[in-house]
Amino acid sequence: MLRQYFPKGTDLSSYTADQLDAVAAELNNRPRKILGWQTPTELFAKLVATVD
Repeated sequence: MLRQYFPKGTDLSSYTADQLDAVAAELNNRPRKILGWQTPTELFAKLVATVD
């Protein structure tokens, strides 16, 4: 999925931490079929809430 934002061979050191964080946030808030159309963030929150 990162290839949608950065072409293969891209030097990520030329991007700021804020720019990389923005891409990570977009990816983590994107629903995925394999997760039952939940976002990774939603599923992670549910899993953390069930841990004792």
